[in-house]
Amino acid sequence: MALDFDLEYYQKGFKNIVGLDEAGRGCLLGPVVASAVVLPRDFYHPLINDSKKLTEKQREEAYLIIKEHALAIGVAQIEPEEIDKINILEASRKAMTLALEQIPLDKYDIIITDYMKLPKAKKEVIDIPHGDARSLSVAAASIIAKVTRDHICNALEKEYPNFKISTHKGYGTKLHLEELEKYGPIKGLHRFSYKPIQALLIEKVKLF
Repeated sequence: MALDFDLEYYQKGFKNIVGLDEAGRGCLLGPVVASAVVLPRDFYHPLINDSKKLTEKQREEAYLIIKEHALAIGVAQIEPEEIDKINILEASRKAMTLALEQIPLDKYDIIITDYMKLPKAKKEVIDIPHGDARSLSVAAASIIAKVTRDHICNALEKEYPNFKISTHKGYGTKLHLEELEKYGPIKGLHRFSYKPIQALLIEKVKLF
């Protein structure tokens, strides 16, 4: 899929688009991070793509390019304990809403999200599936969110050295699950409402 979805709305007369996406929704630990990005109408760079299609090095380079050229950027995060209280869907929506609120209303005319409805938004929202692979603005937001979260994970590893967070980024990989078996989940770090964590806690209880 080409990243040309935004063109349709420029052709309809919209001057500026804000793209929104999140990172870390499926992780077992750490925050979910959302970003809102407004790019110049004529902006293009071959590195700006769905963050999942880029290497870590490419994402870091693209992150700097976006930071240099974007007209506006907003970033917000929701921590594990709040994710457990309101669920990951609502946490992702809240993070996107908070990121969007950092962008002045006069900086954009329409909002495009990666399939997320934002009922509190003050302008029209276009929520499209696979937005990060179809909209340049959403792809840019996906990169900012992903790299920001990766940096958070790198910092978390220094605080919790038993977990190789910089390697697995909090996803339920074999390494992370082995760490959880050995050290157990940590309040404030892990998402206790997620099934792998719940299953581990139930298993530990059965041992006593």
